[in-house]
Amino acid sequence: MTEEGHGNGYDPPPRHSMVFMVFMVFMVSGPVPASSSPSLEFQIMPFTNRHCLVTGGTGALGSEVVRDLLGHGAEVHVTWREARELDRIDFKDHVTLHEVDLGDEASVAAVYAKAGPIYASIHVAGGFAMGPIQDVTQSDFESMMRLNAVTCFLCCREAVKAMRAAGRSAEDGGRIVNVIARPAMEPTGGMLAYSTSKAAVASLTQCLAKEVLDDGILVNAVAPSIMDTPANRTAMPDADFDAWPKVEEVARTMVWLASPANALTTGTLV
Repeated sequence: MTEEGHGNGYDPPPRHSMVFMVFMVFMVSGPVPASSSPSLEFQIMPFTNRHCLVTGGTGALGSEVVRDLLGHGAEVHVTWREARELDRIDFKDHVTLHEVDLGDEASVAAVYAKAGPIYASIHVAGGFAMGPIQDVTQSDFESMMRLNAVTCFLCCREAVKAMRAAGRSAEDGGRIVNVIARPAMEPTGGMLAYSTSKAAVASLTQCLAKEVLDDGILVNAVAPSIMDTPANRTAMPDADFDAWPKVEEVARTMVWLASPANALTTGTLV
């Protein structure tokens, strides 16, 4: 794909080939031994003239998703909440920015109405907290549910409305990608509110995938383990960094799930 085909004015930094192995999908939970890597390859199709909305697009994972989408020619919309978020991104002149409280129903509806005919909606925004159950207040629990489950629900709902209104064919109605977490799938003590909120997102993903299948809207979620970020390295200096999935790998998986190249995969927790 040539840069002329991008249409968004974004000149991506040097990057790996746009062809990547299917085993990247499994890298979210750790590296795969070379001997078990499938030999099949997939090409990410260009997103030219396709609008994609990314919540949490100013964070470590979200910003990589945005860069990848821009590199594939997408018209990208990014939500933000605090002005300091904008200081850490290098692509603000190449995306449409939307200030929004993702936990407010009317505000989320307004953002999707402004964004227009969204093709892919990728929901990275969320929160984290941990602690033993005796220290978790009702307010703490409700906060986690709002930050993770409620925001995801509102964005999914408005994304479905926008995708249906766009009038695309049932063969390619749109894509939704959510983010859960390993504790939602592998029970872990000490983070009950967080795990429960992410488990709600997992259920939402699979139920919605069934509901919108006839619309050609494919809905999936990734479940990263601890990712290799500067913040995580600082917080866990004695960990084996090589065992952590790279943010770029997780982002690439998400972009493939959100792309027209993904013609069948839906209802999966990767």
